Amino acid sequence: MVKIKTSEEIELMRESALVVSKTLGMLASEIKPGANPLKLDKMAEDFIREQGAEPGFLGMYDFPNTLNWSPNSQVVHGIPNNETLKDGDIISVDCGALKNGYYGDHAYTFEVGEVAEETKKLLRVTKESLYVGIGQFKEGNRVGDVGYAIQNYCETHGYGVVRELVGHGLGTELHEDPQMPNYGKRGRGKKFVNGMVVAIEPMINMGTRRIKQLNDGWTILTADGKSSAHFEHDVALVDGKPELLSTFQYIYDALGVTSDEENEFRSQKLAF
Repeated sequence: MVKIKTSEEIELMRESALVVSKTLGMLASEIKPGANPLKLDKMAEDFIREQGAEPGFLGMYDFPNTLNWSPNSQVVHGIPNNETLKDGDIISVDCGALKNGYYGDHAYTFEVGEVAEETKKLLRVTKESLYVGIGQFKEGNRVGDVGYAIQNYCETHGYGVVRELVGHGLGTELHEDPQMPNYGKRGRGKKFVNGMVVAIEPMINMGTRRIKQLNDGWTILTADGKSSAHFEHDVALVDGKPELLSTFQYIYDALGVTSDEENEFRSQKLAF
């Protein structure tokens, strides 16, 4: 059953989402060739706790770390280790935080040093598809409208859309109803109403949409070994329209990137 949030709950969830946003922003300047994933994972854990929150992933379903750390052909749920980053890598960092009883959960795929142009395009299209999907999260639309928009956008560019892993509702639990697939048919699925909060998260592969899992029981990889990208935002439905609770702006500030991509989905200015 979908849990509808009050305006007060949505503001608490904005706080939780911004804990994650600030954590990813802190990591942005540290993600470079030679960086040690386990060191960055501990930095993220400490930073989240300093903000009065708890790491949302650490210990959940027995996951051993604060970050899902998924380089190159890993789609999601990778486990940080001592394998340092190399020039030309990409790294999807998914992070969660629990504050005031509510979860924030979002992700960004970073470039490490000089990345191949075809890989840059995968990241660009995947992130664009996230906003294409968010644009369909409005009152009266349905889950299939978001999924169709993301799927159509990415498949038009020749990419594979992962089916087995989906976005989800968000609140006092990390995973709530409704499930939010990145594929679907328009007009199908649960109808969106004000007060819904979801995590929309395209997971897009350069080649086949098919995936496989490592024996660690967590790490998901592309079946053909080609790269995968993952971007995720937390979004509330307010006054019939999508309202971003998370932001990539802290990442962009750290990297010196100028972007207005979030403006149409944000009613409140960020307080830095």
